[in-house]
Amino acid sequence: MTDRERAIKALTLQQPDYVPTFELEYQLGPEVFGRDFLREEELKGKTSQEIDYAIKDNAEFMIKVYSELGHSIIPIHYLSEEHIQDTARYINKVTNNGFLLTTHGDGTFAIPDGNGLVEMIYWLYDEPEAGHEKARKDADAAIERNKRMIDAGIESLILCSDYCFNDGPFLSPDMFEEFIQPYLHDICADIRKQGGYAIKHTDGNIMPILDMLVDCEPHALHSLDPMAGVDMKVVKEKVGKKVALCGNVHCAHLQTGTDEQVLESCRYAMENGKPGGGFIFCTSNIPFKGMPVERYDMVLDFWRKNRDY
Repeated sequence: MTDRERAIKALTLQQPDYVPTFELEYQLGPEVFGRDFLREEELKGKTSQEIDYAIKDNAEFMIKVYSELGHSIIPIHYLSEEHIQDTARYINKVTNNGFLLTTHGDGTFAIPDGNGLVEMIYWLYDEPEAGHEKARKDADAAIERNKRMIDAGIESLILCSDYCFNDGPFLSPDMFEEFIQPYLHDICADIRKQGGYAIKHTDGNIMPILDMLVDCEPHALHSLDPMAGVDMKVVKEKVGKKVALCGNVHCAHLQTGTDEQVLESCRYAMENGKPGGGFIFCTSNIPFKGMPVERYDMVLDFWRKNRDY
């Protein structure tokens, strides 16, 4: 199977030859590969020829990085919409569509910064019509952007509005149902209509809104955060026949835990997520800058040894 085929099998609740892996972002490039991925600001002031060279060089680097890591899904971030699309076209051409590509695709309300949280809650309560008007506008903009991305060969959209703290969602379940669920549903539905794959990401404790997230019909949930008490075994039993699951190796253990804690988290995620398919093994957030490289190597080594069905 190709990496793309393997990822699609998992996202459509099937069992591929082995459990695929990917990460929402990979921030260890400088430490492991000697450089980082291209940022849009690095293209300012360059000629069209220089930009074209930089885009292709970055695409080649991405292929190298994700091939060596063994990831089945390549995330394309940090660039303008046009340059994300150019990158996708080049990767697909060079690899003969060997990977599933993804980029950000959400348009729903997310946790605001600390200064805006209380104001947002009051605003939604006091001016619900204005809240719905903005929610509709943002969702429609995301839907149109996602169409353009899918047309450019980015078949997967990762929906990265965070909804939850460690103790639960930032909106009550009733407010979530009113101001987020219908718009998330529309975004997921249009991705499916366009032939794409929707991966809904949110950190935190999703359990109070788990059923509502699943009812929006994304293909997968990411990242199933163990730091917030989200248990892979429980989630698999509750919704594993309805939605694919991505996660949930404990990121805090990767930074500050023992090797034994890291391996136990890998084991628990794999043993409870893997059965029957519909599972992608990954961390509960990302391999972030500052994480000891050896710890993510440990995660990948465990995956290689235990991924086969």
